[in-house]
Amino acid sequence: MKYTWPKFKLCRREQVDLFGSKKYAVNKKRALPGQHGASMQRSSEYGKLLRNKQVLKRTYLLSEKQFSTIVKKTAAKFSKNNDVTHDTALFQFLERRMDAIVYRAGFAKTIIQARQMVNHGHFLLNGIKHNIPSTFLNAGDKITVKNKLHESPLFTQNLSEVKGKLPSWIKVDKNDFAIEVLGMPKMGEIGVPADILKVIEFYARV
Repeated sequence: MKYTWPKFKLCRREQVDLFGSKKYAVNKKRALPGQHGASMQRSSEYGKLLRNKQVLKRTYLLSEKQFSTIVKKTAAKFSKNNDVTHDTALFQFLERRMDAIVYRAGFAKTIIQARQMVNHGHFLLNGIKHNIPSTFLNAGDKITVKNKLHESPLFTQNLSEVKGKLPSWIKVDKNDFAIEVLGMPKMGEIGVPADILKVIEFYARV
């Protein structure tokens, strides 16, 4: 799915930078978008659940159909069959998407850019060209940049600017332009701008 909504407007709506770029930074004193933005209230319990759902869905650039399927079916089934909590399973499936892995590894500055890179066929998955950002990766999977793109400033600059510790479930080889998935994403290791339990509660109510 191509994400075509006005991105800064969505960030203002949720009062948080959804996409990991300075140009989407939100001044929280600004009014919400729309004619009645300044007077909108978020005090109801349902409203809080809805906003958490919208924030998490938009952070990962998912449509409502994609997101609800992961929450209500994919993660729920995995949780039941693998003795993990529903919120942990949901977090793991969101972070195991190919575009999320590329972003967390520092090959892209934002998840938007990561999705574009995957869509444009810049990567090989386990040695085979792959252009589906929504693919869930598993331990042992390896993403590599196409050889002809190793000199591209798009990758060399992004990788040179990577700072801080990478998530424990991925390993990056900057010399080979490669990412290896080591295991399942771990809750609490990286921050997400929403309460995942409230997201699950939202879908339990509707």
